[in-house]
Amino acid sequence: MTTGQLPNQQAEQQWGAPPQRPPQRWSSRRTIAAVAIAVGVAAAGGAAIYAASDSTSSSSAQGGPGGQTMQGGPGGAGGQADLMSALHGEYVVSDGNGGYTTQLTQLGTVTDISSTSLTAKSDDGYTKTYAIDSDTAVGGNAALSSIATGDTVTVVASVSGDTATADTLTEGTAQAGGGMGQQGTLPRRGDSAQG
Repeated sequence: MTTGQLPNQQAEQQWGAPPQRPPQRWSSRRTIAAVAIAVGVAAAGGAAIYAASDSTSSSSAQGGPGGQTMQGGPGGAGGQADLMSALHGEYVVSDGNGGYTTQLTQLGTVTDISSTSLTAKSDDGYTKTYAIDSDTAVGGNAALSSIATGDTVTVVASVSGDTATADTLTEGTAQAGGGMGQQGTLPRRGDSAQG
């Protein structure tokens, strides 16, 4: 044989190029199978989403503060109950002027107190010292002198740099949101006299 073209080879094909084949079309049977698989995957995904969302939305109602009924799940009574039973935490709130303020909350035992600072230790060992100033409010319109070493307190503080300044001090286990333990609302900075 010579190096010329073979009888079945097209004239346009170059040496080393992949052979050109006509595009293959799917048979109707293959198309139906692909559509059936896609529908099955979509149905399974929809069922999974429905099952996941149904389990949170149908959670039993739980009683909130003041006997209000609230739905469980994220942001509902379950989330609030978890937050109200927190020993300590840090969160960010609006400052009312278009900015934000970092705040701390802690439930703990007073280990040291003076007219300018309070140190509290939570049950898990977390210890924090808070600055006290003339705007620090004490719950129940009590004086700062009513809080002593060994007392259980809830502290809500604002953070500026490395300093946490106590906004409110509440004796007992009353926590932000008025929740567990003592009822009522926490005092605000400047609401009570110092002692």
